[in-house]
Amino acid sequence: MDTNILLESGTNELEILEFTLGQHRYGINVAKIREILSYQPVTPIPHANECVEGIFMPRDVMITVINLKRCIGVPEDDKEGLFIITNFNKLNIAFHVDEVIGIHRVSWEDIIKPDSTINSDDGGVSTGVVKLDNNLVVILDFERIVTDISPETGLKISDLDDYNSRDRSDCPVMIAEDSPLLSRLITDCLKKAGYTKQIVTSNGQEAWERICEYRRRGTLDNMVRCIITDIEMPLMDGHRLTKLVKSNDEIRHIPLIIFSSLVNDEMRRKGEQLGADAQLTKPEIGKLVETIDRLIEESRTGA
Repeated sequence: MDTNILLESGTNELEILEFTLGQHRYGINVAKIREILSYQPVTPIPHANECVEGIFMPRDVMITVINLKRCIGVPEDDKEGLFIITNFNKLNIAFHVDEVIGIHRVSWEDIIKPDSTINSDDGGVSTGVVKLDNNLVVILDFERIVTDISPETGLKISDLDDYNSRDRSDCPVMIAEDSPLLSRLITDCLKKAGYTKQIVTSNGQEAWERICEYRRRGTLDNMVRCIITDIEMPLMDGHRLTKLVKSNDEIRHIPLIIFSSLVNDEMRRKGEQLGADAQLTKPEIGKLVETIDRLIEESRTGA
């Protein structure tokens, strides 16, 4: 299946690949997918996490295979299924699923954020729900699934252990991040580095509304010195937020950093086209602080 459907950047749309696990339908952002392969035998790894089936090597690249049914508690059966090969956070991982239904183009506005009855701040594995062809499709949080299996693949908070903390409270930072867990980790890391004044929002729409409010009040430059945004967020994604910020002459001077698991070569090109000042993958939390420092200093000096 060809997953290389190109979208114009900044339209607030995405493609969802719909697939099945048992009788249930789930989704993944096509931007995470490298390819889809027929089932292949895998080599088990001794003492691996129970969700890890093993490894295989298509085209001389070793890839870990994760059994999604085990991860989310769907009963297993004898279906061979398929491997969805993904790339995010600089990792190549195969997810074992039953069947691929198809690809749908949707707006982030149509994706419903799960409430606390479905997702807790620390335990949920769904980033949203969307209705496709009269079926409710649960979009899974693949980053969370992988991090739960292998915590060192998440934010490397230890990168800040030797980082020089200083008072950066005169540089307020706006954060747009829909994951409560990641949002808390990012804000804690920035506070540790001295960025104690933060405006935390849960999606691009909320961030944009705050920015517009500060601009109307004439307080924008006092309230926001740097913007950090994820890409995948309900209502408005980070690329749309970037486009709105960087196409507005009164706002574009504020440095904007895309901080996302989806920063691969193709997504980096899209971010550059939209005017992002920097783009980092999620594990690079140490580089995030360095990048904020640099961009704020450049904005002060007009570099």
